[in-house]
Amino acid sequence: MSLTGEDVQDILRIIDGMDIDRLHLRTGRFELSLRRGDDGAWTQSTRTTAEPVPVDGSEAPERPARDDAAPAGRETPGREGLTEVRTPLPGAFYPSPKPGARPFVEAGDRVTETTVVGIVETMKLMNSVYAGAVGTVADILLDDGDFAERGAVLMFIDTTADGAAP
Repeated sequence: MSLTGEDVQDILRIIDGMDIDRLHLRTGRFELSLRRGDDGAWTQSTRTTAEPVPVDGSEAPERPARDDAAPAGRETPGREGLTEVRTPLPGAFYPSPKPGARPFVEAGDRVTETTVVGIVETMKLMNSVYAGAVGTVADILLDDGDFAERGAVLMFIDTTADGAAP
């Protein structure tokens, strides 16, 4: 069993009236981090765990990546040098931090693994999507507000020597 969007909404309802801006919650089956932005909107990151998460402050053991987790930064067979950036959650894709603002990235922009390339809104929570690769944005597949299923390819990063050169 994993943390559902309804679970997160229940947690948000509880803490929304509280005077807190951050919450980190760890249980035996998930980790949830919430942060309230200046505009009052919450952003989240979640991680489900197959094995118990230590609650003594120590680090959880390293787990191998799963193919069904649709990680960012997976190279696409047949498109050598292009790496897929996939959405970790289903929801509406937004290429910019707010309507009318400059997009996080555009085709031709240089990115690193930690560059935010967009936001996926899931149940009123804004979830940052990271490039997960070093290179140049080759193609952005979705437009502002397009719905993306979990694991959908949002864009491609050119990671070849030319695309990844500084």
